[in-house]
Amino acid sequence: MASETISLTTADGHVLDTFVARPAAAPKAGLIILQEIFGLTDHIKAVTEKFAAAGYLAVAPAMFDRVKQGLVLEYTDFATARATMSQLDRAKCVLDMQAAADYARSAGKVGSIGFCWGGSMSDLAACHGLVDAGVSYYGRMTVEWLDLQPACPMLYHYGDRDALIPTDVIEQIQRKRNGQVHVWGNADHGFCCEDRPQYNATAAAQSMQVTLEFLQAHLG
Repeated sequence: MASETISLTTADGHVLDTFVARPAAAPKAGLIILQEIFGLTDHIKAVTEKFAAAGYLAVAPAMFDRVKQGLVLEYTDFATARATMSQLDRAKCVLDMQAAADYARSAGKVGSIGFCWGGSMSDLAACHGLVDAGVSYYGRMTVEWLDLQPACPMLYHYGDRDALIPTDVIEQIQRKRNGQVHVWGNADHGFCCEDRPQYNATAAAQSMQVTLEFLQAHLG
């Protein structure tokens, strides 16, 4: 496996950093990995490399470059994270994801996997037909565009202890989405991130296995 940071240019001329991890052998398919609200963190880079090790060309665009290039925040800096997220234009986020998906498509079919804010972005990418399958980890903003529908199979992961995404919100998304929904026990928001106190090794491992099976079924 090899990894590097490259630059991608979007349809509107924006240039953004993108972390790319390539498998040792020919990739099975491509993936875009979509960040949390803390930027292109070491955790997201590690996740990108993990999927490359599983055989995928994995591409993680730095979505915060629209606001400030190279911005990476501590997991305790919620104020700056939310302020930065609020400055992002949804249509331009779609352009960023399109550029990443176009790059990943050199490997064949393309999927999206996102966490937190990126989980909702994964759903949005599917709604705009950018990918062939999508996975959303604890994405709450999906409720803001439930009038849209994904154009591909979707998989959603939530935690039963996530105060940011209570049961009624999960049920609202579930009613509007024809996708697989898993609610993991004893799991809080951010349960896949080893750098956060909410990390739950069991839920992270089990959800990863479900995700890999989903990707194999829909991307190869």
